[in-house]
Amino acid sequence: MLNFVRSRSQPRATRPNSMGGMDYVDPKRKGNFVGKVFLAAALTALCIIMIKRSPSLNPPSPFSFHEPGVTHVLVTGGAGYIGSHAALRLLKDNYRVTVVDNLSRGNLGAIKVLQELFPEAGRLQFIYADLGDAKSVDKIFLENKFDAVMHFAAVAYVGESTTDPLKYYHNITSNTLLVLESMAKHDVKTLIYSSTCATYGEPEKMPITEETKQVPINPYGKAKKMAEDIILDFSRNSDMAVMILRYFNVIGSDPEGRLGEAPRPELREQGRISGACFDAARGIIPGLKVRGTDYKTADGTCVRDYIDVTDLVDAHVKALEKAQSGKVGIYNVGTGKGSSVKEFVEACKKATGVDIKVDFLPRRPGDYAEVYSDPSKVRRELNWSAKHTLQESLQIAWRWQKSHRDGYGIPNAVY
Repeated sequence: MLNFVRSRSQPRATRPNSMGGMDYVDPKRKGNFVGKVFLAAALTALCIIMIKRSPSLNPPSPFSFHEPGVTHVLVTGGAGYIGSHAALRLLKDNYRVTVVDNLSRGNLGAIKVLQELFPEAGRLQFIYADLGDAKSVDKIFLENKFDAVMHFAAVAYVGESTTDPLKYYHNITSNTLLVLESMAKHDVKTLIYSSTCATYGEPEKMPITEETKQVPINPYGKAKKMAEDIILDFSRNSDMAVMILRYFNVIGSDPEGRLGEAPRPELREQGRISGACFDAARGIIPGLKVRGTDYKTADGTCVRDYIDVTDLVDAHVKALEKAQSGKVGIYNVGTGKGSSVKEFVEACKKATGVDIKVDFLPRRPGDYAEVYSDPSKVRRELNWSAKHTLQESLQIAWRWQKSHRDGYGIPNAVY
């Protein structure tokens, strides 16, 4: 007969005591159980957070990769007057658009309008950033895949440039250098640079062609020419496609009334004559101040080439379409016809129906007597020409101004 003996090297485990049919669990075991539950829950939550944040498990942003058949354009200064109209046109033409703006001169209201018009995913994104911050610029190019850059961002008041020149060299020249460096680093191959006729200064001969010597006479024009020089020097050893558009005095607004010109109230003294005319017509200011009546022109006031903003944007889009790798195109974008300030004021009176009071004052520093373009090259090579007359542009812009007395009506705070 086999005798099975169970040896016990450890004492018998403590068992629950039973009293009256009820079992009482050891408090230590209960505490361990609860702790394990909490630990499991915490680990599960952590795993969920990590999964959600994992770029390999989340679908990538459509702005972060090149998509066949879609051209992604970075529009710098896209909350500004000209930049917002450019963004609108690009979106209408089915481009993918990223707007970068620090809102120092632009309007968040313009971005809101664009977002409402194009709410679909992958069409438009707005990045609040300063192009003077090298780390921010590099981060933007690192996280987004751009096919082209339309570089509008710039302070652009001649008078202000004479009183605060360093702002203009930083904002225009230095910032353009940072954008160009990031384009080269991240292999973005097309640049459409928005320049100005101010780079020509005051030529002896009219009209201005692309061969006219550039001798700018104010810091705004000088800063723009420096930026052009940097771009041209870089392009000599690069396969980047570059288009430089030197445009003249911009007026008008979106014909459908969605976007318009809404300058900062504190900058009205520095702003475009069109904005001042409309402010006077609406009674926001008591009258219009015309600076300089002793220039060597037919009526003594400055002569300028006034181009509609939608025509200007059309030239930028055509330049984008025609840009070629390793080549540089330089174009004057204007109507080819000059109008004096007095003629402009009369046209504004007619467009608004208001007999605007005009005060004639001494010249403004940095201004030149007469500037208008010869647009034959841009017409020949880009198949572009201005469509709007001065009167038409002012009438369209006046409709927007009347319905937007407070501009876009929202603050520029970004939350």
